[in-house]
Amino acid sequence: MSLLLHLSPLLLVMLALMVLRRPPLQAALAGCLLALLLWALGAARPLQGADLGAAALDTALLLAITASVIVPGLAFVIAIERLGVNQALSQSVQALALPRANQVLLVVLGLGPLLESMTGFGVSMVATVPLLLALFARPVALRLALVGMAIMPWGTLGLATVVGASLAGLAPEALAADTALVSAPVFLAVAALSLWWTGARGARAWLALAVHGTLFLAVLWALSRATGPEVAGVGAGLAVVLAVLAPSWLARARGAAWPHAAWPYLALIACVVLLKWVTLLTRLDERWTVAGAAVVWKPLASPGIALAAALAWVWLRRSRTLQDAAHPPLARALGARAARPLVTIACFLALSQMMVKGGFLDGLTHSLAALPPLAVAPAVGLMGALSGYMTGSTLGGNALFMPAIALLPEGGRALLAALQNSAAGHAAMGSIPIAMVVLGLARTTPDEEGRLVRFGFLLACMNAALVALTAVAVLALQPGRW
Repeated sequence: MSLLLHLSPLLLVMLALMVLRRPPLQAALAGCLLALLLWALGAARPLQGADLGAAALDTALLLAITASVIVPGLAFVIAIERLGVNQALSQSVQALALPRANQVLLVVLGLGPLLESMTGFGVSMVATVPLLLALFARPVALRLALVGMAIMPWGTLGLATVVGASLAGLAPEALAADTALVSAPVFLAVAALSLWWTGARGARAWLALAVHGTLFLAVLWALSRATGPEVAGVGAGLAVVLAVLAPSWLARARGAAWPHAAWPYLALIACVVLLKWVTLLTRLDERWTVAGAAVVWKPLASPGIALAAALAWVWLRRSRTLQDAAHPPLARALGARAARPLVTIACFLALSQMMVKGGFLDGLTHSLAALPPLAVAPAVGLMGALSGYMTGSTLGGNALFMPAIALLPEGGRALLAALQNSAAGHAAMGSIPIAMVVLGLARTTPDEEGRLVRFGFLLACMNAALVALTAVAVLALQPGRW
């Protein structure tokens, strides 16, 4: 009974989102108010000013980490939309004479992960949904649009993984590499299903999947381990894009060249890589560190700097187009799009910090710690999937449950944090908010809406089962990981 009381703020969030169908902001606010009330009444630890101040400080710091990426990221998104970058990219891909299997893998393991890793916020679907609708039947195209979001733990330049690492007390490189290991079956499974749905079922199709899937996973793991999550998704998606398009380029096929209008993406890649190398070579990020109660932020290593630099590059070259009278001022458009996501994220972060500092998660942590290793993994996988599906983002999911992982024994914390990160991200890609983006871009009918939402739920369940089974397998084969 005590555990249910302590988890009641999270249960209220689930009820508001899943049953009452309330917006995420309202659900998060309700959870925060209930947590604060229970804390004040002494339902967990006694409410003390020091603990409340620590919760507020860490919430503010985590929000600063998030906003430093989201604000310049959304500004960059608005800029590329006004320049018609994604339309040009879609038209260029349609002009390629690619086999069916390569078309599928180019989007699912290439363009989708590449664009989503660089910008986040579902921007990849602005380019992939029109492309998929042009290439495949509508039901298949809508499914592939969701499947192409599988990179979410590395989306927005790895923001969710960076924040998750801070919450779990781990290095971002370690969490990203372990997440790539746990996520491997998901990437292969969704790519295989994509080939099956599109009728690409011959030996050549499965060979293409084996080659490009192995390339994707190898680059994702290697970059995650070597440099961290910021450029890992970009590198993995880019590697597949180049591998798929290389034969066309070598044969000088018509339309095989990179579309000139898509140069802002190349500018962003250059800025991200330059920032990472400058940080690695000079240790510039160590010169400015902001420390909270349990969170540390290095602003000079933020991917937001690369996004801001790329935006400045685009602005200097296309300022007249971006300030066209047909569009509202960039600052106004940015405020309209950034305010609600940031307030929603702030509420989820505040809820997570109140539950940690107030001792609400102690009972859950003790329950998980008492389970045998092979039983803990499915439990954490379920928690992660629920949190990602409810909030519609890896970041929101990690904010809810990653603090509980941080309180577990150190031996198994790294793998379980990766399981939470992976389960939340891959469940979020099938969530209702993400499905709504697809439905809006595709202008669907009510029947199509219902089918896609149900498909997203089944996709989230499948992904949660895959990552949990993978973690169980790792624990069984490597008992030392616990």
